[in-house]
Amino acid sequence: MKDCCSNENGAYDLIVVGAGSAGFSASITAAEAGKRVALVGHGTIGGTCVNFGCVPSKAMIRAAEALHGARAAARFPGLSGAAQVDDWSRLVAGKDDLVAKLRQKKYADLLPAYEGIDYIDEGPAIVVDGGIEVGGRKITAPKTLIATGSRPLVPALRGIEDVEPLDSASLLELVTLPESLIFVGAGYIGAELAQMMARMGVKVTLVARSRLLPGAEPEVSEALSEAFEAEGITLLTGLQYGSVSKSEGGITLRITQEGAKKDVTAERIVITAGRQANTGDLGLEEAGVQTDSRGGIVVGRDMQTSCPGIYAAGDVTNRDQFVYMAAYGAKIAARNAVTDAGEQYNNSTMPWVVFTDPQVAGVGLSERQARDAGHDVKTSVLPLDQVPRAQTARDTRGLIKLVADRETDRLLGGQIIAPEGSDTIQTLVMALKACMTTKALGETIFPYLTTVEGLKLAAQTFDKDVALLSCCAG
Repeated sequence: MKDCCSNENGAYDLIVVGAGSAGFSASITAAEAGKRVALVGHGTIGGTCVNFGCVPSKAMIRAAEALHGARAAARFPGLSGAAQVDDWSRLVAGKDDLVAKLRQKKYADLLPAYEGIDYIDEGPAIVVDGGIEVGGRKITAPKTLIATGSRPLVPALRGIEDVEPLDSASLLELVTLPESLIFVGAGYIGAELAQMMARMGVKVTLVARSRLLPGAEPEVSEALSEAFEAEGITLLTGLQYGSVSKSEGGITLRITQEGAKKDVTAERIVITAGRQANTGDLGLEEAGVQTDSRGGIVVGRDMQTSCPGIYAAGDVTNRDQFVYMAAYGAKIAARNAVTDAGEQYNNSTMPWVVFTDPQVAGVGLSERQARDAGHDVKTSVLPLDQVPRAQTARDTRGLIKLVADRETDRLLGGQIIAPEGSDTIQTLVMALKACMTTKALGETIFPYLTTVEGLKLAAQTFDKDVALLSCCAG
């Protein structure tokens, strides 16, 4: 890797702090524009996604799906199957090997290909007037972009510091497979990891103040809750946390649900209650950079902070917490910083996915968001048992919900919960980008016996009972 000494005159056009997805995206974008970039590590190269988040978790989720697939074979007449974890440590080692290879190939090995990028790995950086300080020296540039990511949030739970809680990263580094786990928090991280560990043979209890996937449509949340309970996951929602302590059974969490106090006990406790921006040691307050309640940097649609000349992108901001949106926002920030491009962040057709099984995915406005935005809303909800693909797969867990404007018939958003929901949602993204109506979507030709055909059927459900249609009759 190159370091800052390769820049003979010491003149940089842009300093990027953080070498994860957003940091690399910004640095490459600026370098391709012919600019000189100082990319400051400020943590493990590759950032959260490849090291602690997307890659390791999805590798383990896929492994758990293989186990479940064998056990679920009995849903077909004449079949049976079984699978188990034979060597947890080998599974974890395989995950670690994949992470190391991707970190090297998609991050470290890319640096020599960009002469305009100098990688500086000398410890944490502090934002100062005119640039940053790192490793005891000052590096200057007219523009700075902060992309230091986020870390697991530890809630103010009495006694939590005494029980050695796990988080989304340390859970996947366990040397031995625990017998039981309590997951605190039922957002997408908690949902994915709780189901994964349950399929590995762990007794799982998932607790949350609200409901499972509180950001999803209520119908979607209910369908996923039913799927979890069918797999033996204990789901406790709508509660208040009391305290947590060590006990004879391992860890005991005291909760209050519907006015009654309850104790939940397991071998270990996993905190999946959200994430917190990595901004505490950057000197942002002194630099005049505004942050929100979780420490996230507040940025405008141009990705510039409250301090002129300082931009931010990725999980460290108050924007969307997805790796692809981090890369997208970083490109906009870099172009605006070094070329005055005047581009603006637009997430109106941003897809999102939760890698549970069935998968949950969405785009655009939910029913509540659409009503809050002033639309006269109409919705359709299509159970997956009306989708031929689901019927032939003998797996009808899930549904599709579409939201549209009643007056114009224009699609506003939609969510899907289905075994192949993650690959289906992009079609709805394109429909929203094209400003399609429900009528137009319902008249579009889709291939038969695909999950994505469910979007057509859901669109037709606004006006007719699709149960009365023959195959492909729509």
